[in-house]
Amino acid sequence: MQKLKQIKTAGFILKPESEDIRPLYEKIKSQFETRGISVLLSEKSAKMIGLKGVSFKTLCEESDFLVSLGGDGTLLSLVRRSYGYHKPVVGINAGNLGFLADITIDAVENFLEQLFVGEYRIDNRMMIEGCILTKEGKKQPFFALNDVVITREAISKMVKINASIDSEWFNTYKGDGLIISTPTGSTAYNLAAGGPVMYPLTQAFIMTAVSAHSLTNQRPLVVPADFTIELSSPSEKVIAVIDGQDHYEMSPGDVLSIQGAKIGAKLLHRKEQNYFSVLREKLSWGDTH
Repeated sequence: MQKLKQIKTAGFILKPESEDIRPLYEKIKSQFETRGISVLLSEKSAKMIGLKGVSFKTLCEESDFLVSLGGDGTLLSLVRRSYGYHKPVVGINAGNLGFLADITIDAVENFLEQLFVGEYRIDNRMMIEGCILTKEGKKQPFFALNDVVITREAISKMVKINASIDSEWFNTYKGDGLIISTPTGSTAYNLAAGGPVMYPLTQAFIMTAVSAHSLTNQRPLVVPADFTIELSSPSEKVIAVIDGQDHYEMSPGDVLSIQGAKIGAKLLHRKEQNYFSVLREKLSWGDTH
């Protein structure tokens, strides 16, 4: 089981556009420093709350682990941006309990106690490594932790998406779009679109159509992570959305290629954190009403 090499420096980023988060950040920073952990703050987050910070590159290079103070969206952004540094990321939730940012404000002290006695775990979560190749030969590489979605450019239009696995065409999806999800992202847009929930340490893609115009050939499909999936639109512009945050326009003839990244994202959790407990709470499983 992976462990941190040392616990001396934590690098923080804060939920964007949350100027009122400063008192909370300073409280948590004090808790970390009381335990002997130096705290670095990204310059973008620091500027937002009127403090001085360090560049994101410095933050990643000098921190033993990274901390997202916000919600699941803040953590998703941090994981993608820091992926090349392969530092463990932990999410402190500034709102409701999240699927990813699962440490509540009240649990920070206990989390730090457990950190120093090794009562934590580092999960390796599958990442999507993708690239959009235009018909002119330009490449736009990207990484995603949750999902990649190809969707229609205009609300009134249906899209057709040709899908191939390992260079062999197998289906044309017709509808509002197509979600390619990781197991971590199975509880996000994939779930809302009728896709299955998958245990987050599984290595597989989930392909789920959005508002499919046919039920016979549009069922959710689970594909092993070592396959390469290629997607394109034969006749209209579409939008590729990465983790719900980055948007890329694709023209007919452009190809979106994705595969499982060779190295997973490292998410740091409390040892007793149980994925099924989170599912039960977030999805109200077992409710009698």
